[in-house]
Amino acid sequence: MRTSTVAVIATVAALACGTARAEVKDSVANGFTIENSQVVPVDADTAWNALVNDVGRWWPKDHTWWGDASKLSIQPRAGGCFCEINGAQQARHMTVTFVDPGNTLRMTGGLGPLQGMGLDGALEWRLAKADGGTRITLWYRAGGYTPDDLRKFVPVVDQVQGLQLGGLADYLRAQAKAKK
Repeated sequence: MRTSTVAVIATVAALACGTARAEVKDSVANGFTIENSQVVPVDADTAWNALVNDVGRWWPKDHTWWGDASKLSIQPRAGGCFCEINGAQQARHMTVTFVDPGNTLRMTGGLGPLQGMGLDGALEWRLAKADGGTRITLWYRAGGYTPDDLRKFVPVVDQVQGLQLGGLADYLRAQAKAKK
């Protein structure tokens, strides 16, 4: 992105209005933890497949570096890349660090403007059997040194996490509806 961090945060906040909010588990000057979950009417294998193989179909395009979610990919293996490749323009959003297919995908790195701020985090997608399908939980803990108080970024990250999980949940609900 060629805009400043402040402009990115303002844009994200404007785009995220009206979406479900994630739960802020904790927030201090140098870090935070956010967790959000939704139940979708599909089994865990279907949810997993969409998570890792269809990221370009459900990830919000407004939260990519070059405005095209189809350029995103997740390599579901230790050391794999959650990357965005647009020809010579390339970004490693996160590195896959743990894979338990149908259960957990863990990645590390700083998403969006957090990356440029030198911050790091652990993000987990957790899948569990639930009444009516699968509960998908998106958990993100980020932190590190910054002269800024990270608590001021939490509302924006909170909203963006809701958009990301909501995109996957909506995609899976549409798939389930189409099969009926």
